[in-house]
Amino acid sequence: MIDMSPTLVTILMLGGLLVTILSGFPLAMPIGTIALVVGLLAFGTPVFDQLYQQIFAILHNYILLALPLFVFMGVVLEFSLIAEKMYDALFLLLSGFRGGLAITTLVLGTILAACVGVVTASVTMLSAVALPAMIKRGYDRSLAAGVICAGGTLGILIPPSVMLVIYGPMARVSIGRLFFGAMGPGLLLASLYIMYVAVSCYFRPELAPTIPPEERAVPLSQKLKLTFASLIPPAFIILSVLGVIYMGIAPPTEAAAVGCFASLVLTVIYRKLNWSTLIKILRRALEISSVVMFIGAASVAFTAVFLKAGGGKVVQEAVLATPGGRWGVFAMVMFIYFILGFFIEWLGIFFIMVPILAPIAPMLDFDPIWFGIMICINLQTSFLTPPYAFAIFVLRGVAPKELGLTSSDIIRGVWPFVILIVVGLALCIAFPEIILWLPSKMIK
Repeated sequence: MIDMSPTLVTILMLGGLLVTILSGFPLAMPIGTIALVVGLLAFGTPVFDQLYQQIFAILHNYILLALPLFVFMGVVLEFSLIAEKMYDALFLLLSGFRGGLAITTLVLGTILAACVGVVTASVTMLSAVALPAMIKRGYDRSLAAGVICAGGTLGILIPPSVMLVIYGPMARVSIGRLFFGAMGPGLLLASLYIMYVAVSCYFRPELAPTIPPEERAVPLSQKLKLTFASLIPPAFIILSVLGVIYMGIAPPTEAAAVGCFASLVLTVIYRKLNWSTLIKILRRALEISSVVMFIGAASVAFTAVFLKAGGGKVVQEAVLATPGGRWGVFAMVMFIYFILGFFIEWLGIFFIMVPILAPIAPMLDFDPIWFGIMICINLQTSFLTPPYAFAIFVLRGVAPKELGLTSSDIIRGVWPFVILIVVGLALCIAFPEIILWLPSKMIK
């Protein structure tokens, strides 16, 4: 064993984490390796027992059982026709407006967010149904890419969100209250996105050519009928999950199981479920869930060594020393999460930083639900800001090559939405009721 000061441990572990992640290795490998190496140097072989106990505890956490269930639900809905049917109906209803296809994409992304909760599934579905429609009708490629990435990432904030399922146990706050605290900010961001598209297309018509009248020549009554019919399935999913939580009928884990059943029923009704599809669904859900839990196990080991060596106190003291009082400290916390989002996957950020920084909220007299949702809103930017920018990579990977969409097109398109997320954060600071009102109305 080597006698190392908490400051040295902090420098070694956090500095080593940034260097190894930038080397391109899968996230869990550098996190777990640093935990083992520093743990052995600082505490010797007894560290293995502690790491085993910590990893066993996180992998057998009953609340986190909701994670694979929500992932399964999202993958099932990805294989159904829910996105296609809603897009067709919303296209007829909104395509007459300037920028109507982009607005339709954002509305669809908002609805899918309340059903799916997995960014990969949301961005993939939006790319499949909306990207060809916009580009083939002359929409600006950057605008089309931006609305798909921004609309697709709403699923990580609007419940049932995997991000909130993980944050709850890490910060020891209610997942149900987090779910309903995220509804207001999620709808706020969606509204800001839609207003941005509408204003941009009004002043710059070349971004979004008007759809020919013959493509939308359907009676208004028929449009409304199709729209209503297309919204019934997502309403069924939303009520099966969020409804039972809000009414106090079931906690999130059991509600996730209900949502899985409802999504399977919906896929059967659409005649999209067979043995081949079910095997694909199970394999993909298992892959996603395994990656998340592997990162979680490695991150828990990292955090256990880091806290035991005193690194947590070093970070907390450094953050609490920020000038400007409680709001100065809050700004520093937001800045840390924002910068980390450029380089590290949000899962690693959560598992490592939340146990360290979440205890700061009660010290500063911030509501834990408000504090947690602000962090989740902040990390919306991590999906849109290179070099990591997961949503950009997903869109680039699934976009048909014949559309000619480039990485530079996507990057130019997402930056206005990053700015809008910052605007949303400012509004939630000025009006905390955006987050706190709905949780206060939950039936206990």
